[in-house]
Amino acid sequence: MLIPLRPGELPRLIPAVATGPQFNASSGSPQKLLQRLFISVIGGVITLLISQSVLFSSQAGPIALMVGVVFLLYMLWGPILEASRRNASLRRYPAAAIFEGEVADLFIREQVEGRQETTDRQGRLELVENRRSWLCLELEDEQGYLGLIRFPYVKKHQKIRRGMVVRCLVLSERPDFSRIAALSDAWLPQLNIWVGEYPYLLRPAFEELCQRRLR
Repeated sequence: MLIPLRPGELPRLIPAVATGPQFNASSGSPQKLLQRLFISVIGGVITLLISQSVLFSSQAGPIALMVGVVFLLYMLWGPILEASRRNASLRRYPAAAIFEGEVADLFIREQVEGRQETTDRQGRLELVENRRSWLCLELEDEQGYLGLIRFPYVKKHQKIRRGMVVRCLVLSERPDFSRIAALSDAWLPQLNIWVGEYPYLLRPAFEELCQRRLR
């Protein structure tokens, strides 16, 4: 079942500016955090040193100083910018609707999230893959198959079963939703848990909207 959103409801469900959970989700892996730290420290220090150089004019110095501060704050505004970009990727669609259906099928897939070289006891070089289990949910309603949601698998997801009610937001370029362009994260009300690769929705607002529109 699809229930189209009314004008103004989509911006209240997907914010333009990153929320706390979205900031955390956009911070990335430890490797990405380390990369941001290097960019922040190296870029900031170099720019600040240049701003103090005698080669810089009195007018250009403050500009370079401001650029240096921006670099030093990259650890903060980097995830905010990334989260805002991801939010905008769904906010841009002209048609959005609440979907209520069920879990048609679920399965686990292993995904390689990184590779690193190491040496064994004999000193030989080995390539080690960092793998992570992802749970995939196929969604459907009375009209048939809708799409797939995937997310990192953790212990609490063991309770998810076929046939459970699932609710999410469906985005499309077409007002009749004949072609689905994107899905948000999803809510399983029977377990009261949220699943998804990224927390697009303001979850209390979505739960409240579902209670009002799905009576």
